[in-house]
Amino acid sequence: MNQTVALFAGSFDPVTFGHLDVARRGARLFDRLIVGVGTNDRKADRLLPAEARVTLIRDELAGVDNIEVESFEGLAVEFARAVGAAVLLRSLRTGTDLDLESRMAATNLALAPELETVVLLARADLAHVSSGMVRECLRAGAEDLSSFVPGAVERYLRAHR
Repeated sequence: MNQTVALFAGSFDPVTFGHLDVARRGARLFDRLIVGVGTNDRKADRLLPAEARVTLIRDELAGVDNIEVESFEGLAVEFARAVGAAVLLRSLRTGTDLDLESRMAATNLALAPELETVVLLARADLAHVSSGMVRECLRAGAEDLSSFVPGAVERYLRAHR
């Protein structure tokens, strides 16, 4: 029996409730979902090392049997091929995301025509949450990030800043 494998790739720096929601919803749609943590540590504003991002995501999604969390370097389409994924799972929060995701999907299709992009819309109560916004709030000294990230993630962020 063929299983449908999907890849949900991102930097997840840090992982948010929005990311976790998309992963859980994606796990209901596909036989196997791989959360791929990109390790492009050349980004100047990287907050967490890749190993910490992988561990935090694994811990948060531990109860979902068909989700795996792995790190990767390079292009998501190449990692998708390596893990046997047929689908790239993405999410949209806003119209701005639509523009970016449309261009990314077109590029991925040109690079890997065998991969299909599937997009989930963010839940309305999470559409404002982004990793970048969490990083900004943390840098500005926000006291409470609990509506954006799980408690373990917030504790890690505060202990390692």
